[in-house]
Amino acid sequence: MTTQEQKLSAVPPAPAAAPAAPPGQQGPNRRVLVVAAVVALAALGIGGRMWYRSAHYVETENAYVTGHVHPVSSRIAGVVSKVLVKDNQMVKEGDVIAELDPFDQGVKVEQIQAQIASAQQQVVQADAQIAQVQAQASAAAAQVAQSEAQLVRTKQDAERFGQLYNSQMKAVSKAELDAAVAARASAVADVAARKDSAAAAKAQIASAKSARDVLNAQVAVLQVQLKDAKQQLAYNQIVAPVSGRISKRSLEVGQRVQAGQQFAALVEEDVWLIANFKETQLPDMKIGQEVKVSVDAIPGRELIGRVDSFAPASGAQFSLLPPDNATGNFTKIVQRVPVKVTFKPEDVRALSGRLVPGMSAVAEVAINQKESQK
Repeated sequence: MTTQEQKLSAVPPAPAAAPAAPPGQQGPNRRVLVVAAVVALAALGIGGRMWYRSAHYVETENAYVTGHVHPVSSRIAGVVSKVLVKDNQMVKEGDVIAELDPFDQGVKVEQIQAQIASAQQQVVQADAQIAQVQAQASAAAAQVAQSEAQLVRTKQDAERFGQLYNSQMKAVSKAELDAAVAARASAVADVAARKDSAAAAKAQIASAKSARDVLNAQVAVLQVQLKDAKQQLAYNQIVAPVSGRISKRSLEVGQRVQAGQQFAALVEEDVWLIANFKETQLPDMKIGQEVKVSVDAIPGRELIGRVDSFAPASGAQFSLLPPDNATGNFTKIVQRVPVKVTFKPEDVRALSGRLVPGMSAVAEVAINQKESQK
């Protein structure tokens, strides 16, 4: 091999030319860039929305609808004779819900009425006795006056006979003088006796009046008992304490109920929301702020309420066993404070009874707004 051939064999062969790229794949993939840009914009929008909502709204899912639930019970014991309502029926205040057998209370009313009539007759008799004793007292007083007049006459006779019979003159006999003196003494005794009789008659008047007062007091007591018996008779009609809807009815005809036994519940239409917010969400919340409420049972229907008031303590303080933060194993836990949210009555009525106590809801409060009147 010649020197020129050796040089040519030492030169490495030229690399093969790269295949030409297709026309559509030249440079970065535009579709990937568009998707990345859309994702970035979406993330930016979501982040901005989250920041805005965190700065202007507070929200909780720990919210429940509540309202007034009144127990319906009987005030007396008895047997049910009528049931006039059905489950979930609307009733007005004062409507009769059920009736008990009134026989026992009716008999008691009649018995007390008879006792009152008897006592009143005794009062009439006492009045007649008082009139009789007063007449006897008047007669005794007249007899006293008569005896006193007789005493005056006997005293005068005794004085005259004493003047006619003395050591110097014997115009009358000694027997006549003694008789006049004895008559005077008898008249004195008769006056004393008559006065005692008059005093006794007056005492009988006072006694008769006291007896009549006792009878009048008995009549008054019986009248109070009659009033109570009539009230007990009226309790045989069990009426609605307020207007609302009947729930949990467990009353049937023939059932015997006891005083205080609950057999139904009455739910008022007026409801509100108790939203348990975290204590860290409360700094910017104020009374009167607008609250958007979404009820799970009414999807797609948003209610507008107002912050009515804040609970005076957190929910943990009202629990059966409040936490003792003085223990050594203390762990800080964010507490929740109940917040009452009220609705407009017309908004609640527009739902036709679909918003009832116990429903779950989501409450969203727009903070950083001015306090308004409820």
